[in-house]
Amino acid sequence: MNRAPRFIIVLSVVLLGIFLINAVKKTDVSQKDDLNDPKKNTSETYQIKALKIPDNLNFAGERVPVEKEDIKERIDRELLVNTYWQSNGLLYFKRSHKFFPVIEPILKKYGIPNDFKYLALIESGLQNVTSPAGAKGFWQLMPATAKEYGLEVNSNVDERYNIEKSTVAACKYLLESKEQFGNWTLVAASYNAGKRGISRRIEAQKVTDYYDLLLVDETARYLPRIVAVKEILNNPKKYGFIFEKEDLYNNVRTKKLKIDTAITDLASFAINQEINYKILKIHNPWLRENKLNNKSRRLYEIEIPI
Repeated sequence: MNRAPRFIIVLSVVLLGIFLINAVKKTDVSQKDDLNDPKKNTSETYQIKALKIPDNLNFAGERVPVEKEDIKERIDRELLVNTYWQSNGLLYFKRSHKFFPVIEPILKKYGIPNDFKYLALIESGLQNVTSPAGAKGFWQLMPATAKEYGLEVNSNVDERYNIEKSTVAACKYLLESKEQFGNWTLVAASYNAGKRGISRRIEAQKVTDYYDLLLVDETARYLPRIVAVKEILNNPKKYGFIFEKEDLYNNVRTKKLKIDTAITDLASFAINQEINYKILKIHNPWLRENKLNNKSRRLYEIEIPI
């Protein structure tokens, strides 16, 4: 049998393969050039991709039932919102690097799962903000709740703005909720809707699982949002967040001064500590006025940057 035709066929196949490989490489290079071309419009280069939902999501070790269609959609919504709201997402990474090391050991001390640090993150963005209802601080505590769990709240001193003390108060609330509800998912939901609010819905709807409850939109989104933020912060590159360690925020080293007297002028006090009023208030936002009344001679700790 003549082998020449077979040789020609094999050679043709090899040459065709080389041609196709080179064509693919050129296409890849061309696509990269397109993406990097400053003359290209955003609509030609920017890609918004659907996200794949992991099937092993959990909160505080309690599995999220993503096989349920409504739960899957709620998780998908929060993953999309928190992935593509890029500026807010980057700020989450930056602030969590600064403040999670303060929150985590307190949660551990009180036996609260580490995942509750993400609750503080979605409550306030790790900022000392005030809600329309009057909740304040990283943990968004209302005045009555804060006082119930040992915080001082008045016009002169508001310890809801003290990250350490407010975290302790939040831990006490969470432990009481755990005794009542038995699982951490309902505990987190009760932080948003209140213990009484969750109890009423459990009783009315005759179910005991957060994911089976029909809730108002804010509380229905609450756990999925926590879970989504946890997933993103633990997998930044997977969700397109690129940064270096030096891009993140860091805590400034401080020393604590123990004060059991009044301070009539905090600006002068700051100057005596070789800082200024602004720096004093940044590190002690719980001081709400330009003085510390302290009529009861209570012992306070004022942080001074080193």
